[in-house]
Amino acid sequence: MNWKKVLLSVVLGVVVIFGAIFAYMVLTTRNHSPADTATYSSGGLTATVDYCRPYKKGRVIFGAQDEGALQPYGKYWRVGANEATELELSKDVTVMGSTLKAGRYVIYAIPDKSEWTVGFNTDLGRWGYSEVDYEKDVLQVKVPSMALDEPIEQFTIDFASQGEDIIMNLKWDNTLVPISIRPI
Repeated sequence: MNWKKVLLSVVLGVVVIFGAIFAYMVLTTRNHSPADTATYSSGGLTATVDYCRPYKKGRVIFGAQDEGALQPYGKYWRVGANEATELELSKDVTVMGSTLKAGRYVIYAIPDKSEWTVGFNTDLGRWGYSEVDYEKDVLQVKVPSMALDEPIEQFTIDFASQGEDIIMNLKWDNTLVPISIRPI
């Protein structure tokens, strides 16, 4: 048998095996953290968030690392699971008073006890837990976090209207992070 055919067969076999493993991982993680979309549309603005929704499952979600928190304070979080959470805006807006142009952005956060840093970044198409390329940040804002009376079992992003503002709520466990968005 020709050594080139043997080598090609081995390479193809390895590619097929790794492809199957990757597909299995993607499909099984989606069972644990299903994909969802939150949308707001009014006055010519459409805001769409594509994200994956992990469950609390009895874990401490946000807190100190020595408490065993899933997401320790002061550390990068991709705001969900699986693929990076992405926000698409049809119009220019302000976010917590700072301008963000129409477009599609990865949303990430650095949670803390009373205030989160929320970033908007153009490092699109990301999968898995790895920090964004911070050179591609277009905006970072500080957002006060609030304690909820009742815990939220599954991570949720939703929108609410509040006067001229749209509030994009990040909710999980006992934490609410209301991000104020205003069309320009």
